[in-house]
Amino acid sequence: MRQVTVLGSCGAFPEPGRACSGFLVDWDGFRMVLDLGYATLPRLLARRPDGAVDAVVITHEHPDHCIDLHALFRMRFYGHPGAPRLPLYCPPGVLDRIGGLEPDVDLRTVFEVHPLPGRHRVGPFELTGLSLPHHVPNAGVRLEAGGIALAYSGDTGPTPVLAELGRDADLFIVEATDRGGETGRSTRNLMTSAEAGHWARRAGARRLMLTHFWPGNDRDASVAAARPAFGGEVLAAEEGLTVGIGEDVIAKGVPSGGAGPG
Repeated sequence: MRQVTVLGSCGAFPEPGRACSGFLVDWDGFRMVLDLGYATLPRLLARRPDGAVDAVVITHEHPDHCIDLHALFRMRFYGHPGAPRLPLYCPPGVLDRIGGLEPDVDLRTVFEVHPLPGRHRVGPFELTGLSLPHHVPNAGVRLEAGGIALAYSGDTGPTPVLAELGRDADLFIVEATDRGGETGRSTRNLMTSAEAGHWARRAGARRLMLTHFWPGNDRDASVAAARPAFGGEVLAAEEGLTVGIGEDVIAKGVPSGGAGPG
């Protein structure tokens, strides 16, 4: 089984029945989480009881991408004392942010921390973290195994590095915040759906998944804006959506984490 499941798809804060950024990757039984924003942990636990994953990757320290890492820490620290440490790949600001919530406990008692950006061998994957523009240090993530690539931008402004990150990826997951006034800002730290489509096309990605939707945005409109810029298949991240990697499989997963979309 080689697939990615959407745990959360909202930027900034979750809409009712949804969660913020988070994805569960399953590659022949090796399970990795990409980001754990608001309300993602209950959705992860619905699929992986006790949070039983093999590695966690956090792109940056903003809470809509990392706050449920704290919940995962507390579950492992109090619920499974003495368990082997969980590999965690992240920029240094993530530990500072989460550590501020637990100043009396060393997070490294639970997590085996590896720095991003950088390159690491993680289970079956060659993981590459590339620096992308944002308000804080942010690492886009590329996973390669068996000649197949999955890429995820985290948050980012427009940059040619996206073409490298998503180069020939089977699935390129790109933020499409579409926040009002974004294109008029002098410094760009987020993107529009059309820009996501543009950079996915520059990367030569096979499929594009839009994520990090600003709460209240029309997701169908986001897909419609990205499609002509990309020229290929465009998906909207939806809680519970499962997409095969390296194969044409798309399925709606069992809803979890409450009522509402997904």
